[in-house]
This record gives sequence, structure tokens and C-alpha cells, in this order.
Amino acid sequence: MKVMQLAAPGGFENLKLVELPAPAAPAAGEIQVRIHASSLNYHDLGVVRRPGAAADGRIPMADGAGLVTAVGAGVTEFAVGDAVVSTFFPQWLSGRHVPSDFQLVPGDGVDGFAREFVNLPATSFTHAPKGWSHAEAATLTTAGLTAWRALVVDGHLKAGDTVLVLGTGGVSIFALQMAKSMGATVIATTSSAAKAEQLKALGADLVINYKEQPEWGDAVLAATGGRGADIVVEVGGPGTLPQSIR
Repeated sequence: MKVMQLAAPGGFENLKLVELPAPAAPAAGEIQVRIHASSLNYHDLGVVRRPGAAADGRIPMADGAGLVTAVGAGVTEFAVGDAVVSTFFPQWLSGRHVPSDFQLVPGDGVDGFAREFVNLPATSFTHAPKGWSHAEAATLTTAGLTAWRALVVDGHLKAGDTVLVLGTGGVSIFALQMAKSMGATVIATTSSAAKAEQLKALGADLVINYKEQPEWGDAVLAATGGRGADIVVEVGGPGTLPQSIR
């Protein structure tokens, strides 16, 4: 099977397409999945680009979606032909003890989904949404779930809230669409007039060009009558946090 591998110490020049043996039959508790799609996230970019971020020979990509091609003994939740999508923390199935590192995250601490076939424990996957393509389902593992946690699990979003999203990355676009579907008002930032039109087409109620308005925190306050946003989906870090707090 074809596999993308990252040779140490990292960097795009050390990312190679190689041929490796396809996996044999899955062991007990495992499923075999033919990977059809993966979603590129900033997290994956960081793993590949930063020297020393991953072990020698690491297979990148945290998101994988495809079809179950074989089922190991004892697996009851999946059958051959099921459309599935990977999980970001495969060992975290429930409870409040959230993993605090990436040691067991696919494509980071362990091999990911830049390969054609994979045998993994059944808990490494969940059923893909019915009617979604593999490419669509592959966006859920990192960006989709991050947006959901920010808005619903941690932000307790409710209809009528005002949500601020930053830019047009995967998390922000998911958050925009989720928030609108739940009855929120969404303010978005961008530096591009073309992207501003796309954001409005996706449902943004107001778009602020942060190049034209570098103090965009004040623009959000003005647009909300001094109240501010109920939830800010902060993805920029040091470059945006002061304005998000404002």
C-alpha cells in the first residue's frame, strides 16, 4: 500500500511517499479500514514542519475516513462496508479526565492516516454521518469536534447568543455554521473582501476586516452596543488574544 512517511528531523523535504506491506487480517477487537479521505489541519502542518515534532518514520494526518473492509473477533459495533471516521483521542471514551498531551493522537504521537489501509482497535473509529462523503466526514475529527466543544460543551451556547469567530480556518468555519444552526448571531473577522463575501454566504451576520480595523475588539463592542460577544472561538493565540479579551 502507499504510505506517506516523515523522516526525522521533520520538514516538508523529509516527507516521502513509500510502499509498505498492507496489513493482514485485523486482530480481536480491531477493524480494518480502507482510508479514502483525510482532512488537513494546522495541527498536521505543525507535526510535519517542526523539526523533532514526530518520531522518525511517522505517518502523519490525524483525520481519516473510509470503509470497513474486515472486522476482528469480538467487534459488534461495526460491519464490513460501514463508513467510519477516526477519533482524535482513541483511548478517551468517556469521563472528565481529558488527555493533556498528543502521545496517543494519530499522526502525532502514533501513526496517522496518510496510508491506504489501517488496522486499529474499534474504539479508534466511529460511524460517519449518513449521507456524508468520506471527505466531508474526515473534517469532523479535529476541526468539527473542536468547534463543537468550544461552543456547546464548554461555551454552553444557546439561541440568541453572539458568537465571534476568527478568520476562515476549519474550526472557525465549523463554529460559524454550528452557531447559526443553533440560533446565534455570528460576527466573523477576515482580511479579505472575497472571504468576507464567503463568510456572509455561510451566514455571518457581520464581518470585520481586521486589516482595515486592527482594533477589531472595539468594532465588536460597537456592533453589540457595548455588550461584546458571549463566546469567542479563539484560534489565533498571542496575535489575537488581546482583541478577543477586549
